[in-house]
Amino acid sequence: MQNQSSRSNHKPIILAVGFSRLKEVFREIVPSYAEQVDIRIIEKGFEDALEEVHRRQREHAVDALVAAGSNGAFLRRHLSLPIALVKLTGFDVLKALATARKLSSRIAIVTHGTTHPELQQFQQRFGLQVEQFAYESAADAQDCVTDLAASGVKVIIGPGLITDLAEQAGLAGVFLYSHGSVGEALDNAIEIARVGRAEVARRERLDTILQQLTEGVVAVDMEERVQSFNPAMERLLGVQAEHVIGRRLSEVAFNLGLKETLEQGKAELEGIHRIGSRTLVTNRIPIREQGVQVGAVMTLQDSATIQRVDRSLRSTEKPRQFAAKYELEQIIGDSPPIHHARELAAKYAATDATVLVIGESGTGKELLAQGIHNASRRRGHAFVALNCGAFPESLLESELFGFEEGAFTGSRRGGKPGMFETAHTGTIFLDEIGEMPLTLQTRLLRVLQEHEVIRLGATQPTPVDVRVVASTHRDLAAAVQAGEFRQDLYYRLNILRLDVPPLRVRTEDVWAIATLSLDKALRRLGAPRASGLILPQVMPYFVAYHWPGNVRELENLIERLAIYYSEFDKGEVDPAHLQRLLPELFDPAADSLAPPRTRPETGAEELARIKFVLAQCKGNRTAACKRLGISRSTLWRKLRSQGMDQAL
Repeated sequence: MQNQSSRSNHKPIILAVGFSRLKEVFREIVPSYAEQVDIRIIEKGFEDALEEVHRRQREHAVDALVAAGSNGAFLRRHLSLPIALVKLTGFDVLKALATARKLSSRIAIVTHGTTHPELQQFQQRFGLQVEQFAYESAADAQDCVTDLAASGVKVIIGPGLITDLAEQAGLAGVFLYSHGSVGEALDNAIEIARVGRAEVARRERLDTILQQLTEGVVAVDMEERVQSFNPAMERLLGVQAEHVIGRRLSEVAFNLGLKETLEQGKAELEGIHRIGSRTLVTNRIPIREQGVQVGAVMTLQDSATIQRVDRSLRSTEKPRQFAAKYELEQIIGDSPPIHHARELAAKYAATDATVLVIGESGTGKELLAQGIHNASRRRGHAFVALNCGAFPESLLESELFGFEEGAFTGSRRGGKPGMFETAHTGTIFLDEIGEMPLTLQTRLLRVLQEHEVIRLGATQPTPVDVRVVASTHRDLAAAVQAGEFRQDLYYRLNILRLDVPPLRVRTEDVWAIATLSLDKALRRLGAPRASGLILPQVMPYFVAYHWPGNVRELENLIERLAIYYSEFDKGEVDPAHLQRLLPELFDPAADSLAPPRTRPETGAEELARIKFVLAQCKGNRTAACKRLGISRSTLWRKLRSQGMDQAL
């Protein structure tokens, strides 16, 4: 028995199915094809031929078939193999007519399936009297020949079945198919076999690849019937490929179907599904051939495998490449304060001067620093960030300026470049510069003035081309007055000043930031549908809050909100429960942590704050006035101006 791989190394096998006269034609022309193809003649017809072909299919000993007439039509209906039919040509008809005309003037042509209208024109032009008939089955053919014999026809032209029946009826039979027509059918079969072999080889290569993948792969056709199912998928789903091939995927694994991918034609990447105790990462992708969708493929990865690979990479990776991820356009908000900060940052990006970013904790100072880098001419180079308050003095010095081999006990062979050298031709971001010890401030000042660094233990300086962006939440001018920060360094840093507005002065942006943060959090949890239902109900509390932790605090509260309400899809948020979940919004002490407002409240902000306090006081206006620091008449007037005096 031959398998597909062994066949791919031999000549294609063509089965020439025919009996009687067609068989003789096959025998005459087959030897001329011996060098390029293995043609095997089956001297059978209909059911007998079908049984023989099935046997050879089981032995993988066939690539294509050649057949003619009703026999070919029968086999084509019952086989999935490619079949090249011997086709009737004008030359065949002319040659057969010439032969028949010599035998008698009473001629009939009997063909399978249909008659040929063009022959009628030929008869009229040349004055021939030729009757045409068509048959579908062997019984039809027998009846047709019998009727023609009774009508006085002497010669019948047709395929082998017809000529045999004609001779049995005492008539002359003229075989219709020429050597040229049969040869053309064989040529077509050879080309079909060649293409089929190439497709088999392609599938074998693909299967070999799929067999080696640790990622589960399943491919389906447009009816979601499984065509490929690799061993990794067998292991993940606990089912053998032989029990899956040909079945609809949704019948095998309901939660992992590909119906939506087939219907919508859109890829769905990095989905999360649980099967038993396993968490699987799925990718669903439509398959297209020449622009037409023909199926879909799904890949599965066990999250435990991904985590193992991630740990391995982290333990073996080379020193990381420093890069800035954020653009200025990614900083959310359309309020005047943040719009001005972005606009100023874009102007600063066009220069190489040092930038001092000033803002409270959590306002996004590093995001602006990254945006400045990515908008500058240095965007293709390193962006190195260092928190000056996160290291002890001795370690911070070596991190910033590097060290030579032997500079201290345990120093690495060959030494190590510092952050300034790493950031050469790029940008260094010195976060919380106000926390840098005074002794290191002197060394930093020299780097800014001389554009060179001296490693610990070195005697020669190393030139550096670095753009410096520093940030702080402290009042550096006050720190200079207190002797905690060098005045000359302050003026060297404070060339281009960029003030980042706190969230409380741009409450117009709270909705946009909260929406994006919630959408991201819910996507991570696999429940994006809840985003549009939660925010409108909690937004009054968000707008009224003073946000001492700024955007970072907002993102943290959103994360907490998303985790609890990830399955929320209807109803109202209970204020009492919200107070337990987000106590910061209801705690006057937490709200007082923030500095006072630097601009007057808008009417909408003031009304939101009043509604918030009234809700905290359960509608008690006396208590609310005490909290707000206003009289009852002032409260009544403010509510009345907004049409709220009766509603609250």
